[in-house]
Amino acid sequence: MADNSNYTEDNIRSLDWKEHIRMRPGMYIGKLGDGSSADDGIYILMKEVIDNCIDEFVMGNGKKIEIKVKDGTVSVRDYGRGIPLGKVVDVVSKINTGGKYDSKAFKKSVGLNGVGTKAVNALSSHFMVYAVRDGEKKKAVFQRGELLEDPKIEKTSEKNGTYVEFYPDEEVFKKFNFKVPYIEKMVWNYCYLNRGLSIYLNGNKFQSKDGLKDLLENNQDGDPLYPIIHLEGEDIEVALTHGRTYGEDYYSFVNGQHTTQGGTHQSAFRESVARVIKDFYNKSYESSDVRQSIVAAIAVKVMEPVFESQTKTKLGSQDIEPGGKSMRAFVNDFLKTKLDNYLHKHQDVAEILEKKIKQSEKERKELSGIRKIARERAKKASLHNKKLRDCRVHFTDLKNDRREETTLFITEGDSASGSITKSRDVNTQAVFSLRGKPLNSYGLTKKVVYENEEFNLIQAALDIEDDMDNLRYNKIVIATDADVDGMHIRMLLLTFFLRFFPDLVKRNHVYVLQTPLFRVRNKKKTKYCYSEDERRKAVKEIGKSAEITRFKGLGEISPDEFKHFIGEDIRLEPVMLSKGASIDEVLSFYMGKNTPSRQEFIMDNLRVEKDLEKAILEENMESDNIDKAS
Repeated sequence: MADNSNYTEDNIRSLDWKEHIRMRPGMYIGKLGDGSSADDGIYILMKEVIDNCIDEFVMGNGKKIEIKVKDGTVSVRDYGRGIPLGKVVDVVSKINTGGKYDSKAFKKSVGLNGVGTKAVNALSSHFMVYAVRDGEKKKAVFQRGELLEDPKIEKTSEKNGTYVEFYPDEEVFKKFNFKVPYIEKMVWNYCYLNRGLSIYLNGNKFQSKDGLKDLLENNQDGDPLYPIIHLEGEDIEVALTHGRTYGEDYYSFVNGQHTTQGGTHQSAFRESVARVIKDFYNKSYESSDVRQSIVAAIAVKVMEPVFESQTKTKLGSQDIEPGGKSMRAFVNDFLKTKLDNYLHKHQDVAEILEKKIKQSEKERKELSGIRKIARERAKKASLHNKKLRDCRVHFTDLKNDRREETTLFITEGDSASGSITKSRDVNTQAVFSLRGKPLNSYGLTKKVVYENEEFNLIQAALDIEDDMDNLRYNKIVIATDADVDGMHIRMLLLTFFLRFFPDLVKRNHVYVLQTPLFRVRNKKKTKYCYSEDERRKAVKEIGKSAEITRFKGLGEISPDEFKHFIGEDIRLEPVMLSKGASIDEVLSFYMGKNTPSRQEFIMDNLRVEKDLEKAILEENMESDNIDKAS
């Protein structure tokens, strides 16, 4: 019989709005993170604030937004109508309070649940808001959702609009750090989708003239095969071309929200673009051949959009508006008219496109036999060679709360993989062990992916042979030694990913594991240092009794110590391509012929390593207590 003696009225508790947000932040902003991933919580906080400014612009109020990020503090100022002064406190501190419930005022807005700025407020150790309307200003200051200052309305000469300033709470976001490239990408996306809007980030102006066409031009890897096709209609905008790399690359948006995980609109586009192009040529081409190397962007506006999570990264709406035309029919009808007309009017583009499709078809058929053999080989290898120590949860487990944590460490050698394997979280962390240095795949065709055992097994482990949607791990972490050989292996792996699976990098799935270079300790204290500067500070803090160990390889770090470096304190450096960078140019510099500029680059970096070794040696000689294991 069940014991109910401990289940009383005292067990029933009601949380106020800020307590619930702080206790369950994932429900409101997705994962937390430290800023190393583009979808970490600190960027979602920024987005929630900026979204309100964008909604003002869309309604025709204010053409400028100013954003500043300095020392962890973010400020956002728009020049819209300003929050009604009597509601400034309520709008940022009372759940389900806002102006977006009036569907006439915010017909196609992103944030319809009245939660956004409340979450920012509750998850910030400092939060300040003020609104200006017609010469009057109302300000409020909060700390973790608690109202600290609520001064009366005052006179001002400032222009109308709203100002929000916040500092993410370090109790929630451990050791967070804003990465400017992620913020710039977010800002650019806002500009592409809102032509006529000017955004100033730390004083630098961002603006777009041609919308999604600008997006593709600024993110294109080298010259496209044909000029970007730019199509616009009511509540829909599309830009597309074909590039010179493998895979399919999509940028999709709903009501100004970047849906990084796609959704019904992106699926409808993929399906419809293949169908319309096949119908145009009146050929039964494979859809995968039509879409091979496609680079496209689609933005739609939806009435009352339904997303699959609070972070709004995947659209779930089946219709363009409640009870209206289906998303599939809406996108297909648009492309059937606009894209078909474009191809009829531009026969030169149509010829280039069909030639590309035939090339993809030819390569697919040539690889079909090799792929079958490689698939069987991969199955046997994974069973018998144990190169992959898998985890229990995978990125494809859509209903699992820990899917975002899934990580595959790619390591070199048995000792390093052994240390990580013994230290890892078996639920979310997998380990793939390399045997020797991978092949330099620069300039090679995809045939090498199947014929080379290491590459074939990595591809099989990730399950990305046919579709990125099957990716089994959210993070792919290159874990190599911090020496010349380790750097070389790192470059060879990055060449492989950039050459054949560039979407993994573009979608922020690839990282480099940062491991400590030094351990500084005495009997009472141990500090792990990731740089020469950190080492100096640690020695100064611990004192003359400091014992310094220089880690030269991952295999030298014991499993007990490794737990720190792949657990809560993990440091990951995301692999990012700078704006306008060409993958081919990057690979040509690092992996192509040995040019004078590359020789100079290598010599400069080797000199840094030699200087580091010299400094350590000199310091070691000054103390008899130093561990000279290095």
